[in-house]
Amino acid sequence: MTDKQKCAEEFVKLLEIIEKLRSSCPWDREQTNESLRKLTIEETYELSDAIFSANDEGIRKELGDLMLHIVFYAKIGSEKGVFDMGDVLKGINEKLVYRHPHVFGDIKVSGAREVERNWEHLKIKEHNGYKPVLSGVPSSMPAIIKANRIQEKVRGVGFDWEKREQIWDKVMEEIAELKEEVGKLDRERIESEIGDVMFSLINASRLYGIDPEAALEKTNRKFIKRFNHLENETIRKGRSLHDMTLDEMNVIWEQAKKDD
Repeated sequence: MTDKQKCAEEFVKLLEIIEKLRSSCPWDREQTNESLRKLTIEETYELSDAIFSANDEGIRKELGDLMLHIVFYAKIGSEKGVFDMGDVLKGINEKLVYRHPHVFGDIKVSGAREVERNWEHLKIKEHNGYKPVLSGVPSSMPAIIKANRIQEKVRGVGFDWEKREQIWDKVMEEIAELKEEVGKLDRERIESEIGDVMFSLINASRLYGIDPEAALEKTNRKFIKRFNHLENETIRKGRSLHDMTLDEMNVIWEQAKKDD
């Protein structure tokens, strides 16, 4: 049996299992697109955790969980008579072939950047010549990921810095504006300027090929590791963080940094 045959066999089996669960399991019968939504988001974050931890076995398991959700949504669509799993697969197959004319057609491209530009142009063409560039960015997407995606989208139509080094003037400009508003103690304006600073730093991350979400998550984990060390050392010494001065905590914190 080839890998493709194995995949086809297991996929059909999954379709049959979902069909059986939908008809025989009280919990599965009750599920709707709305009830599954929050669970799908949770599964996506679990996949993200596995990817971030380079846990290949975890990635395999979480991909299975996500596949379950995809098939489940398709089953609900089939019951409504609006689409089925075949329609889902046919749609994505056609989209991938259409948006990769440099692979499935005779279009020539010079590199990945041109592929991105062609992708955006083809998306617009699909919508009778007009589709707002940012219309495909989900409103419920987490803010950092959304900012990064917005910047990637507008880059696809040429709205970007000519040289990536130019972003640092913008970052410093936004920081200066933030400092000015902090001095005025205007909470609403401070919030606005902090957002501008963060947006410009996310833009800088993108320009230098850094995933800002991953970068922040690494810092989160680093902080947690160091703070856990601080807390554990405090307990080992028979003391409480509440009773320690900031200087005393910083001594242990600096040691934790050296142990990274």
